[in-house]
Amino acid sequence: MHVLLIVDDKEEIQKQLKWGLSKEYKVFAADSVARALELFREHEPKVMTLDLGLPPDEDGSTEGFRCLEEVMRLAPWTKVIVLTGHEERENALKAIRMGAYDYYTKPVNLDELRIILNRAFHLAVIEEENRQLHSALSAEGKEMQGIFGHSPSMLEIFKTIRKVSSSDVPVLILGESGTGKEMVAAAIHGNSPRRSAPFIPINCSAIPETLLESELFGHEKGAFTGAYGRVQGKFESAQGGTLFLDEIGEMPLSLQVKVLRFIQEKVIQRVGGRENIEVDARIISATNTNIKEAIKDGKFREDLFYRIGVIIIELPPLRERGNDIIFLANLFLRRFGEMHNKRARRFSAAALRQLEAHSWPGNVRELENRVKRAVIMAETSIIEPADLDFAGQDRSAANNSEKPPSTLTLREARDRLDKEMILAALEQHQGNILKASELLGVSRPTLYDLMKKHGFQHS
Repeated sequence: MHVLLIVDDKEEIQKQLKWGLSKEYKVFAADSVARALELFREHEPKVMTLDLGLPPDEDGSTEGFRCLEEVMRLAPWTKVIVLTGHEERENALKAIRMGAYDYYTKPVNLDELRIILNRAFHLAVIEEENRQLHSALSAEGKEMQGIFGHSPSMLEIFKTIRKVSSSDVPVLILGESGTGKEMVAAAIHGNSPRRSAPFIPINCSAIPETLLESELFGHEKGAFTGAYGRVQGKFESAQGGTLFLDEIGEMPLSLQVKVLRFIQEKVIQRVGGRENIEVDARIISATNTNIKEAIKDGKFREDLFYRIGVIIIELPPLRERGNDIIFLANLFLRRFGEMHNKRARRFSAAALRQLEAHSWPGNVRELENRVKRAVIMAETSIIEPADLDFAGQDRSAANNSEKPPSTLTLREARDRLDKEMILAALEQHQGNILKASELLGVSRPTLYDLMKKHGFQHS
């Protein structure tokens, strides 16, 4: 059972919370900073509620801030929920800037507070698992070549990488753009007996068709205008190592034949040459296109597909990786904070909600770029929703996909208005659910239900 620490000098609030929450949590209560810190050190709660007005400054906030500062020093990952009055919003926001997870305006409604607590414990458990996993991965060294995750789908990917690394069979990696296909290819190479030889990547869609053949197979002097000497291609450069053919689904059919010949015979010919050149290189390919549709449309050779896809690894999109989103976001936060010498320490509760709710069309690459931007743009140690810059993209996507108002049914019009008002309220209050619900004139649980209905995901 999770431990919950309640810090409040009012006995009636302590009794109310103990009575209402003791079935779900092991509840401890303190009425002073000294007692709160004593219980905190003894029980190490993941979540605590904190009233800022503590003795001997019951009408102020100095003691509450002192308690919060010490808790953040001892365990900065603790989820502290500040209980505050309506007139104390500035103090609550100051507490958030100091590291508090969220704030809740009195009087206490147990059902609403329970939702906040459940979510806080949920995130606390995720972050603890992430810290343990990160430590374990660090202890293992670079076995996965910088690929991280602990969702079931990614753990299966790691198992597959380990299995296929020891062999020389061709591997085809499928997945949306930004899911980390090249990193998986590099991990296979890095764990293989070929690790000391080159890993040569080439993006087949980034090079014009007229130049791609020369890039892959090299050319002889005089093979074409401008060919002033003999040049080795990527196949020869990968001698003894691994050639990674990214976006192979975009490769012209004429070159697909030559790749098929190499896989079958392990020989190539340079452009303009007749000599068969033996090359010992493993082929790993990747694409984000639907390769079977390409075969059906005559754009990709079926025999080549079966040759390059002896082992197929399908990478899941980030939106299907569950808690990996928060794990990776925190990983990037630490990395870019150190890289750019920034003091960004953690994400606010509102920012975490937006990270989880976003659909991540650009997958891990998009997450990495957004966190990098947030670290650079943040003015405090807390990353807020505005630092992640979701609002502009979400509005643009919504505007591009909307029907003209005259074509909407009454239900569609009502749903659109709901979405617009929810988004506006969340933006106005930087993702704070309580304040957004007050602005919209609904309860917090009702707003959560509306967010779920309209695709603003939360957990």
